[in-house]
Amino acid sequence: MSGDDRTSRRPLTATLRDCVPAVASGLLLFASFPPRPLWFLAPLGVALLTAVLADYGRRGRTLRAGFGYGYLAGLGFLVPLLPWIGEYVGPLPWLALSAAEAVFIGLFGLGAVLVARLRAPRWVGALAIAAVWSLTEWLRSTLPFGGFPWGRLAFGQPEGWLLPLAALGGAPLLSFGVALTGTGLAAVAYVVARDRSLRALIGPVVVACAASVVALATVPYVHADADGDRTITVAAIQGSVPRLGLEFNAQRRAVLDNHVRRTYQLADDIAAGREPQPDLVVWPENASDIDPLRNADAAEEITAASEAVGAPILVGAVLVNADRTTTNSVIVWDGANGPGERHDKRIIQPFGEYLPYRDFFRHFSSYADQAGNFVPGHGNGVVTADGIPVGIATCYEVAFDRALTQSVRDGAQLIAVPTNNATFGDTEMTYQQLAMSRVRAVEHRRDVVVAATSGVSAIIAADGAVEQQTALFEPAALVSQVSLRTGTTLATRLGPIPEVLLCLGAAVALVFAAVRGRRGDGSASTTTQRTDSAVEDAHEAPGSP
Repeated sequence: MSGDDRTSRRPLTATLRDCVPAVASGLLLFASFPPRPLWFLAPLGVALLTAVLADYGRRGRTLRAGFGYGYLAGLGFLVPLLPWIGEYVGPLPWLALSAAEAVFIGLFGLGAVLVARLRAPRWVGALAIAAVWSLTEWLRSTLPFGGFPWGRLAFGQPEGWLLPLAALGGAPLLSFGVALTGTGLAAVAYVVARDRSLRALIGPVVVACAASVVALATVPYVHADADGDRTITVAAIQGSVPRLGLEFNAQRRAVLDNHVRRTYQLADDIAAGREPQPDLVVWPENASDIDPLRNADAAEEITAASEAVGAPILVGAVLVNADRTTTNSVIVWDGANGPGERHDKRIIQPFGEYLPYRDFFRHFSSYADQAGNFVPGHGNGVVTADGIPVGIATCYEVAFDRALTQSVRDGAQLIAVPTNNATFGDTEMTYQQLAMSRVRAVEHRRDVVVAATSGVSAIIAADGAVEQQTALFEPAALVSQVSLRTGTTLATRLGPIPEVLLCLGAAVALVFAAVRGRRGDGSASTTTQRTDSAVEDAHEAPGSP
């Protein structure tokens, strides 16, 4: 082989070599998510990706390379995280969504390379790169079609020691804490491997440990007001669903009958003294896909169940509007008094509850016409049942910060998350969503009741601990005392402010880096430039991570 051939192969070999740790970083992020209790892998995944983007300290990545390696990390993360999307509709929607959402991780890679060009101490670079992660998480949670927040770093941390950060700045601050720990570890690793200077190590070590120190110091704040203002008894009903194969209308009726039957069983247990009398019963989303406001039989069944159990029921129902659109609603149904206040789901799921550009997407999947025709509701997400103000986040809504922040600010003393995960089968989806509810409990210092048609239903304490939990696809009833609270956390009071500040910080760093790059302040000597031909033609020189 000639010398020219060997020279031309080196850049390709180096690029292929770097693709492996890029994908591995995404796999580490995936492995950190529930149901695995491996939350500590998330900072390691961020650290590995940061090292790849910083070219292991050699300062030789271009923006295109940053996007490319970030995109590979995104695929490594999201492809194994989201297979539940295609559980019953085939792999195309799952792979298309994963590929689309990985673009945001690619943008993180691009932004990380750009801000790394700043001639700043390594600890400053670590802060800036972590802020860029926060910016791209905000983008992914906002665009397109209202965003898709699934896979935010915060939602992999319900078992981790960083969880208390949620009480200070919500899910955005918790995600930032995970990212900052990872970028700080990358900076520490570089200093240890290259500089070997104790003085140079101080800043990166402080950054790598900062989130953990703050989180541990916040533990007493999380457990403040542990007893709440008063306690009530709640019940969560999991009626389960029939197996696939039933005709659609029959299945809708069977699901309602299952929840009525399990509520009657609870009523028998109460009468026999095996269970305490609940003050409130929570049914799941879609417990009655038959509109009980239009169907007298469904209304009679729900009324009878409420009277039997001796408490109002929060009924998840699909309501048909006058224009034939539908709303995904939770109705307070109080025995013979019938329906009262209701929450119409405000944040509805694109490609599930409604289909944007239906005619276009019909060409790609025969399931396009099965997407719903739901419309979003309005209001603050609070319903009052027997004098108890309950904040409702129906299924998909729990992933969005604004939903429960508004509810708790407007007086919700308890959170209910009615959900229907039956269409996702026996996948990790329900555990990923349960983790979100645990983060929200800490964020707002509220007990949370999760009622799922097929599981997992749970009772979650305000510190994020799961007090009770059901198995999948088994009828069950959870009965527990929960605390009502009127006080709010700093996270609830601040709302989106922490995320806004993090995004502004990232934007300032990006603009400053771009301006300096235009002036040539961050350019590298051409004698040290390396080629990375699989992603780019030639490397420009970024600065430190």
